[in-house]
Amino acid sequence: MRKSGILMHISSLPGPYGIGSMGKCAYDFVDFLCCAGQAYWQILPLCPTGYGDSPYQSFSTFAGNPYLIDLDILIEEGLLEKSEVEGIDWCWTETKADFGKLYNNRLAVLRKAYGRFHGGEAFEAFCRDNSSWLDDFVMFMALKGKFGGQPWYQWEDGLKYRNWDAMNAMRAELADELRFYSFVQFKFYQQWTALRGYAHENGIRIIGDVPIYVPLDSAEVWSNPQLFQLDENLNPTAVAGCPPDAFSEDGQLWGNPLYRWEDMERDGFAWWLKRLAAAGELYDVVRMDHFRGFEAYWRVPYGEPTAKGGQWVKGPGMKFINAVKQGLPKLDLIAEDLGFLTQEVLDMRDESGFPGMKILEFA
Repeated sequence: MRKSGILMHISSLPGPYGIGSMGKCAYDFVDFLCCAGQAYWQILPLCPTGYGDSPYQSFSTFAGNPYLIDLDILIEEGLLEKSEVEGIDWCWTETKADFGKLYNNRLAVLRKAYGRFHGGEAFEAFCRDNSSWLDDFVMFMALKGKFGGQPWYQWEDGLKYRNWDAMNAMRAELADELRFYSFVQFKFYQQWTALRGYAHENGIRIIGDVPIYVPLDSAEVWSNPQLFQLDENLNPTAVAGCPPDAFSEDGQLWGNPLYRWEDMERDGFAWWLKRLAAAGELYDVVRMDHFRGFEAYWRVPYGEPTAKGGQWVKGPGMKFINAVKQGLPKLDLIAEDLGFLTQEVLDMRDESGFPGMKILEFA
């Protein structure tokens, strides 16, 4: 049976505090989808935005974006006062979000909520159940705060290279900051779980997105440098992009570090399976971004000013796809098969059995 849905990220919903959130406006949108006979709500990655305020350049592939936490729900829970959020210049308009004001104001408001938070078993259970990614993420964010937002590769060597003694000292010094960032993630996942449950009650399934790459300045690269094409000083040897095409004569220089696919293959692509499993818990259907990059990816030497000097390098291909299908057999996947597709990419998509995409502008 054919079904239809609408692509709109949560940030694009209306809201009084600078950006769309997981509050009443999101529940109203679910009602609209239901009344319009839709079956799917497709969103962009839910992870925190990093450089450029893009969800495709995130500090973490597992964490949730604190900007999407609904402040009115926190007011209803007694964690905030209405005056504490109404007195802030969010610079909200119907057409734009001011990410600079969000960056400066949102965490300050969430810190006020944290000041009234008393923890409890649900919070402790969340921290235990998500420790495999949460511990690294909250330390990453706390250290970024300590060093004025500097990327991890500019931190002192003991923390850049995750020396045990240096890390232990920071855990003690930043204990309250670690708990604050854990609180933020707890509230994000609590609100997302409730919203997704409401969507299910109304027959709406969520299509989410997993970017193929993570940025250099992320908890993932900092905690797993061996999985990426970095040198002994943890600088990239090559970065991601795409070649020149009709849209850009210089190509696109994304700048993300590339994977060491052969090393990943040795443990059955365990990092990727963990990442996709987490996405499967967040969403009902997972869109695999830049699917063609698993067949071959555009490798640009680090330091090149444009992507023109790159070259195609073979990716993991069906070895990776088969590992995903065997390791996560119940995961519902869509291949984002847009862009320059060779016959090899089309063959891999067909062999995978994943449905592709058609955008009317290009179809």
